[in-house]
Amino acid sequence: MKKILVLILCAVALNLTLSSASAAEITIRNDFEKYFAGFTGTFVMYDPANDHYVIYNESQSKKRLSPCSTFKIYNSLIGLETGVLDQEDVFTLFKWNGTKYDFPHWNHDHTLASATQESVVWYFQELASRIGQERMQEYLNKIDYGNRDISGGLTTFWLRSSLQISAIEQVNLLNKLFANQLPFSASTQEIVKKNITLSDSNGIKFMGKTGSGFADGKWISGWFVGCIEKHGQRYIVATNIEALDGATGGKAREITKMIAKELNLL
Repeated sequence: MKKILVLILCAVALNLTLSSASAAEITIRNDFEKYFAGFTGTFVMYDPANDHYVIYNESQSKKRLSPCSTFKIYNSLIGLETGVLDQEDVFTLFKWNGTKYDFPHWNHDHTLASATQESVVWYFQELASRIGQERMQEYLNKIDYGNRDISGGLTTFWLRSSLQISAIEQVNLLNKLFANQLPFSASTQEIVKKNITLSDSNGIKFMGKTGSGFADGKWISGWFVGCIEKHGQRYIVATNIEALDGATGGKAREITKMIAKELNLL
């Protein structure tokens, strides 16, 4: 009975999210299909100043998928806010336990900043363990993150497991982050924004995080979520792709950048 109630509440929350989006101006861009050859995917951009969404593949934009490493944004926020992590990056160092990973950049000690940059899974698994299940669930409930389901295990729930979120939900949540409207201190939010900044030049700041889903030796899903700030204007973006293979966060970021250039955001 309790599980049914949770599912009903999640469905209501999703419908409210979609209703909020539908109240805004929405432009459907079917021509963006050219960027998604070989993939099932979606692109969502939200312009908060004009309350305007640009969406490719609206039905896919509502489909909940595992967030994979895009969840590192919120894992970081929760770790900083709870005091598990220090505000000074040098004091966020976690020691590598010597396990050899296929990604060489994972095989050494990391701070929050370096672990975010290199998308080091073991670091964020350790971080989740230190946060603990109770506090993790509390914050996911507070920010209304996707289906808020961490039943898949404290160190794995975001890795093609129980936690799921749609592209439109990613955008709406990130919009709150970049507007400093989430239940985290301003300093916590600024640290995370800094850690996901990919480039900052000529009045344009490009920020975001990739995520990739791997199964049976194949890359089957990819995410890129983030924000573009151009001359004081903010645009929130999310792209996800699915395929039998070749769907990675890097590819989703590449598609995002191509569309952003067409929209004259980059």
